[in-house]
Amino acid sequence: MLFNSLHFLVFFVIVTLAYFSLRWPGRWKLLLLASCYFYMVFVPKYLLILFGTIVIDYFAGLWIEKSSGLQRKLLLIVSLIANIGILAVFKYYDFTAENLERLLGTLGAARHVPRLLEALPDALLPGQRSTLVSHLLLPIGLSFHTFQAMSYTIEVFRGNQRAERHFGIYALYVMFYPQLVAGPIERPQNVLWQYHTYFPYNWENVKAGLMRMAWGFFKKVVIADRLAMVVDPAYADVSGHNGLSLLVATFCYTIQIYCDFSAYSDIAIGAARVMGYDLMENFRTPYVATSITDFWRRWHISLSTWFRDYFYIPLGGNRKGEVRRYVNLFLTFLVSGIWHGANWTFVIWGALHGLYQTAENFYRQHFPPVQLGPPLLDKWLKRVLTFLLVMLTWVFFRATTLRDAYTILAKIFNPVFWGPLQMPLNAAELALGLAMVGFMFWKEARYFVIPTDRDGVFWPLWTVLLAACYFLGVFSSSQFIYFQF
Repeated sequence: MLFNSLHFLVFFVIVTLAYFSLRWPGRWKLLLLASCYFYMVFVPKYLLILFGTIVIDYFAGLWIEKSSGLQRKLLLIVSLIANIGILAVFKYYDFTAENLERLLGTLGAARHVPRLLEALPDALLPGQRSTLVSHLLLPIGLSFHTFQAMSYTIEVFRGNQRAERHFGIYALYVMFYPQLVAGPIERPQNVLWQYHTYFPYNWENVKAGLMRMAWGFFKKVVIADRLAMVVDPAYADVSGHNGLSLLVATFCYTIQIYCDFSAYSDIAIGAARVMGYDLMENFRTPYVATSITDFWRRWHISLSTWFRDYFYIPLGGNRKGEVRRYVNLFLTFLVSGIWHGANWTFVIWGALHGLYQTAENFYRQHFPPVQLGPPLLDKWLKRVLTFLLVMLTWVFFRATTLRDAYTILAKIFNPVFWGPLQMPLNAAELALGLAMVGFMFWKEARYFVIPTDRDGVFWPLWTVLLAACYFLGVFSSSQFIYFQF
């Protein structure tokens, strides 16, 4: 179910009103059923996959807590293999098969490697088969709830979390509808206890949650989907657009992906807050970062800290010497790129951030800090440089193929390929979009919090945000970008 749909509006109102009318035993049941329905709206059959991993990890947690030594480790490995195995089959099997086939051909041992596509009924027309693969083979949000489930068994193994005895509560931990599809990726220590807690109706929580949701809707439909009108045509026809147009489209995508993804987190956090639940912050104004390291402390925080705690540190972190630290950093970001998608474009995106991080850490280790001018100027120049470096990597993240990404960069960096700006938006629409982007950055970069403590302030501001969404919003591009992961 899409947040920015009438369906969700009706769903949210009904579920929230029912939630506050129930005592605790009824609340977790209501939320679990509502979460199942929320997910089934996309593809009902994939609820079985979620249920399968929930059963495995629930019992794995209980057995891990009771075990010790080698048996404890084996139980954790079984749980991780079950989760990673499902993710690998659905998300990476065809990608691996395709590249393995190419490798065998290069080595002179050409051999066809079966694809998941070939497992579909032969009676389907080619177009129908492709549609099914793109819409059905990858369960929506699979990477997010897989990582959340893995964090549970890892934390139980480490002794940081007691195994959850209540099967329904554990299932709700994995399936809580606000953050089921695109995060934040929660740790069990933060949320499991909340599902056992009865939160009385609190008007201040309701106001804070509704305001956060309105802000998320504003970023999605007024900014992100308007910028998509510039981005999508340019990246769909790379050869037909000149360097200037592709540069503008890349800048717009840099803003679009932030507004789109952070909007989902805002709506998720707000919807949970209305009912009394606290979800972790996922973004902290990443485009005011003064370095790549700073950027990753602010961007997709739940994922970056997941990789830090469960991948980078177990690899050795910075405890194994300088060279090993750089290798660990690079591998962490490379795997992060792979996590985002089964395409070489995502691998390159992750590798670039890994190179940025290693270079930055090497420089800090061996050279004194560089001041680019007076303190204020120095800060802004570093912000601009960081923004440009991040924008460069988004080319690979957005491009369909490596060839498209290379073509875009070649046209951007070679003035020969520049020409008149090809813009699908007229001057007024572009000015409106830029004004909304400026307002958004002003609000978030200054940590300006829209007040909700007084009803006389809350109602007008909340109404203005909703009115802006209705009158200025673009509703032709509805799906959130990170749904594909």
